[in-house]
Amino acid sequence: MVDDPFADIPGIEEDLARAEEHLTVRVERRTYNKPVTIVEGFDEEATDLQDVATKLKKKLGAGGTVNDGTVEIQGDHVDRVPDILEEMGFNVE
Repeated sequence: MVDDPFADIPGIEEDLARAEEHLTVRVERRTYNKPVTIVEGFDEEATDLQDVATKLKKKLGAGGTVNDGTVEIQGDHVDRVPDILEEMGFNVE
């Protein structure tokens, strides 16, 4: 049996799962032509979407929600969201 040298590192499984996800970021126009930034492609079993949404909303100073496995942020933040997600350990396309 081979010992895993990374077994004692807390959160390593979650970090590895995040790195394997391929997220996409896009903007939709909703009611009254208001922009909404949508992040999709999460593995809902491996990622706490509420936590991701909370961190994004805080960094962007915007409202948002989790809806059907996607994170929706009010406003057009397509330029900033990929950088923030990459800082969090996600792979953004």
